[in-house]
Amino acid sequence: MLKDAFFNVYTKFKLHFYQEIFKRFQNREASLTTVETFCMETIQALGSPTVNEFATFMRISPPNAAYKVNSLIRKGYIRKVQSADDRREYHLEATQKYVDYYNISISYMEEVMERIMARFSPEECSNLEQMLNIVSRELMPEVLIPEKRA
Repeated sequence: MLKDAFFNVYTKFKLHFYQEIFKRFQNREASLTTVETFCMETIQALGSPTVNEFATFMRISPPNAAYKVNSLIRKGYIRKVQSADDRREYHLEATQKYVDYYNISISYMEEVMERIMARFSPEECSNLEQMLNIVSRELMPEVLIPEKRA
């Protein structure tokens, strides 16, 4: 059944990420809490949001968002970068430390994508791409990700 197949793929991506994170805990390399990981994934997906944009998207108060952001800054996972357009505004950007952490998830996705391209024809891959774009753009209207800033 399609629902079960989709759930299995989604679950395997999550579980692989958790395995890699726990492996790093044993080596004391990981320092993000679960909530901080969710915050970082959101900031990364939003593409340099302001604290208020982050708060609005997460549906939390600006002071709560600022608290979480400041904790992530102290841990070295994000930095505030002054806007070139409006000098009063600061955007949140992931640091290399977070990019290295995030690559745990991305590298596995890339590995699976290589396997998909090796296993399926270009036409099948194109169909999968079209279907995923339709799912993302049309069938998931509750999660609007703004265009990433240059």
